[in-house]
Amino acid sequence: MDQLTYAISYQGKPVLRDSKLGVIREDEDFSANLKVVKVSRPKIITDRYQILTAKKYDITYTATQRVIETITTSGKKMNIVFQVSNDGVAFRYEFPEQSAEVKKIKSEATSFHFFEGTRAWLQPKTEAQSGWEHTNPSYEAHYKMDIATGTASPTRNGWVYPALFNYNDVWILLTEANLGRTYCGTALQQESPDHEYKIDFPQTPEVFTNGILNPESTLPWQTPWRIIAIGDLKTIAESTLGTDLAEPAKKMDATFIKPGKAAWSWILKKDDSTVFDVQKRYIDFASEMKWQYCLLDATWDKLIGYDSVKILADYAKTKNVGLLLWYNSAGDWNTVKYTPKDKLLTHESRVREFERLHQMGIKGMKIDFFSGDGQSMINYYQDILEDAAKYQLLINFHGATLPRGLHRTYPNHMTSEAVFGYEMITFGQNSANAAPAHSVMSALVRNAFDPMDFTPMNLYKIPNIKRVTTGAFELATSVIFLSGIQHYAESPEGMNHVPENIKDFLRLLPDSWDDVKFIDGCPGKLFVVARKKDNTWYVSGINGENVEKQLTLDLSFLKNRKGELIESATSKTDDLVFQTTSITVPASGNINVILKGNDGFVIVFKN
Repeated sequence: MDQLTYAISYQGKPVLRDSKLGVIREDEDFSANLKVVKVSRPKIITDRYQILTAKKYDITYTATQRVIETITTSGKKMNIVFQVSNDGVAFRYEFPEQSAEVKKIKSEATSFHFFEGTRAWLQPKTEAQSGWEHTNPSYEAHYKMDIATGTASPTRNGWVYPALFNYNDVWILLTEANLGRTYCGTALQQESPDHEYKIDFPQTPEVFTNGILNPESTLPWQTPWRIIAIGDLKTIAESTLGTDLAEPAKKMDATFIKPGKAAWSWILKKDDSTVFDVQKRYIDFASEMKWQYCLLDATWDKLIGYDSVKILADYAKTKNVGLLLWYNSAGDWNTVKYTPKDKLLTHESRVREFERLHQMGIKGMKIDFFSGDGQSMINYYQDILEDAAKYQLLINFHGATLPRGLHRTYPNHMTSEAVFGYEMITFGQNSANAAPAHSVMSALVRNAFDPMDFTPMNLYKIPNIKRVTTGAFELATSVIFLSGIQHYAESPEGMNHVPENIKDFLRLLPDSWDDVKFIDGCPGKLFVVARKKDNTWYVSGINGENVEKQLTLDLSFLKNRKGELIESATSKTDDLVFQTTSITVPASGNINVILKGNDGFVIVFKN
């Protein structure tokens, strides 16, 4: 059986071996015995867009496109569209014929065939219906770091995107974008014999109740983009392919879409804190810190009630703070008892609830515990976003899948969890011990293209947990992690112990970014990045290892600029003893920074 394959070279050197192309529909096999009918001439594709919830605001995408038209032995057509840009390769399948009959894809032949010696940094996808109250998969696991390709995932559900690889000092990041309404979310299969990773469809329970699992659609039909970002780590960290290839923004009134920061009681105080007096104190806390939002977590409807939440919303408005409310996605895919639940499952019930929230002055929602990646569940996310936009509600998905560019298509999608985030650190010392390396991985890989609600930055203390990171590490994550709304893991009581200049730093920290530059890093070990807002640059770094590191950072783009370096005090007696030093980037463009183990820093270069 003849099969179409592709291979990739970078700067003249092979980085991906012959890898398979094609899909298998129930009515036709488009993976074997395909005849190439035509290959189009190269065509330059350009796109320009703006986005508030990504690493850059004003983005231009340029690629060279070629379309390969194929036909099966029975005469059915499939096109393969390749787009090659400076930061990688993307391809998708198209079925150009017209048909009102629903076609179903059983599997993809698509593969990514690595050379022996390639190393991988991958996150296992948890088994459907496993975990607490049957809430998996939710993309919440630690990464397996620097493993050999071909290593099997510890779960039958494979490996999630983004997936990072290195071969001969070339970095490769795999992901997907533009699922639309006619595809499931995919992963990489558990087994990868001969270093060949194939596309994996979701497990059976990963659906909306009685919903569709695997891809089906009428024709014409386009599949999602398979994205392969390629280059050095700087290329990977600065690439925007995950949004470049997402569907452009839906038309909506975007005046209500305002990124920001949020106070949040539950992260440290848990369930008992969702009461009126505590939430009022957190609204005051947000106002004092000049943060735009305050999140009321699970069971607010029972512990506070709609009428009293309306009183809190009115009070918050006088403090220039907007309220966000937690919801259970409900459905039969989990057994979580937390409420409100069963209010979002149909368009009619959503609209009733969203109208009520809008009248109460609520600004957004955190919706939790989805069931996975089936096509019907991917549609559920979009149904919520579309209905919420009409009532000017911002959305944060928790216990959820990777967004895959959803924040470009639906600008009211501010963030998603899809990460083993800070709440897990508060639950157990083992997670706290793993936090430095995991934070580096999450920033570089999980946060590569999509906003991430890690809920970072505890500066004082975590109840019953010994934090292994320094205060400077925690502060640095406020710059390093990207989220349309950043929920901070600090309490009003804890912030009382924080120096005033650090509070001022957090008050003035931008809510969105204009540009990014990767400075230095290694997966799981180090991440240093520069982010720009207007004419101010923030350079921030975290050390993922408990080893002191002397860094020489190339900041030549800031030559002769003066900045303020915030770092751990030299003679450390307390996590909250910071030292601030004025520095000037010399003519060489290089500055030296010393990081202790599990330490971090921030430098602010103003106008």
